[in-house]
Amino acid sequence: MKSWTYEKAGVPHLKGEPSFNRRIKALIASTRRPGVMGSATGFAALFDLKACGYKDPLLVSSTDGVGTKLEIARLRGRHDTIGIDLVAMCVNDLITTGAKPVFFLDYFATGKFEAPVMAEVLKGIVSGCREAGCALVGGETAVMPGFYSHAGPGAAQYDLAGFSVGIVERREALDGGRVRAGDAVLGIASSGFHSNGYSLLRKIFSARELKGKIGRELLTPTRIYVKPVLAMLRKFPVSAAANITGGGMVDNLPRVIPSGLKARIFESSWPKPKLFDLVRDSGNISSFEMMRTFNLGIGMCLLMPKAASGRARKALSDLGHKSWMIGEIMEKRRASEHSVEVV
Repeated sequence: MKSWTYEKAGVPHLKGEPSFNRRIKALIASTRRPGVMGSATGFAALFDLKACGYKDPLLVSSTDGVGTKLEIARLRGRHDTIGIDLVAMCVNDLITTGAKPVFFLDYFATGKFEAPVMAEVLKGIVSGCREAGCALVGGETAVMPGFYSHAGPGAAQYDLAGFSVGIVERREALDGGRVRAGDAVLGIASSGFHSNGYSLLRKIFSARELKGKIGRELLTPTRIYVKPVLAMLRKFPVSAAANITGGGMVDNLPRVIPSGLKARIFESSWPKPKLFDLVRDSGNISSFEMMRTFNLGIGMCLLMPKAASGRARKALSDLGHKSWMIGEIMEKRRASEHSVEVV
């Protein structure tokens, strides 16, 4: 009778591997910030809110994944940026409340543990945490042989999930209640498709195209908006912020617009990156479907009084971010009107 071990079943004994633990601890330690307590390899993470200096703090949390953009990374054998996407998808949601990200956790699941792949993914997560100013305080690696497949050449399939927690002073929290008719909609440039719509993109382009120039562009990591948005909140009377992710402007702007108001978006007010046109033409996709699936070059929207929008654009430019006044908030004439009107 064959003698089995967990390792023979396909699950390596990671927690007892000194070299693996040393690499993980060093990467995690590089993101440490005030408030982090305890060991980087403990069962759970401790965080001291008092060390952050807030007077009346609210905790804000968000969770997200990267979706099938992971398959583009696997096809191209490039795993060092996908972790940036993971952090961005979480913290970009979190900062729409005005909160500053303080710590992050990740979940990595695969059917076969490949140390070089995981190390590259973790480097991206660490890079994203540094950009967002939050600490990577822990995570989980799940090796599940037979659950995730090893389809074709390249790395085994894997999945990622991220969890971020931030803090905001109660009086500074954004919830859409400050939005007024007459506010401008300021759109900040995206870095491309971010991490949305990739199941559609993978239907439009062949595996060969995804391994080439198009795939390289599609793997551009999601832009992290923490620093520019927090800078705008400090300097300008921002009414609300909307992360333009899955659902595009059509589904995401209404999440921060109060009842009785709508956003009128001027579609010609910003330049669309050429790759979006290629996707539209290659997939014979309608303008409405494009608008509700992709960000079309706008990754974050800030709502604020029009009088402040010009100075805000200048401040964003000084920080290296392009932006455009892409719309305005208006009163609805009828309750049945859509919350977003594209003209």
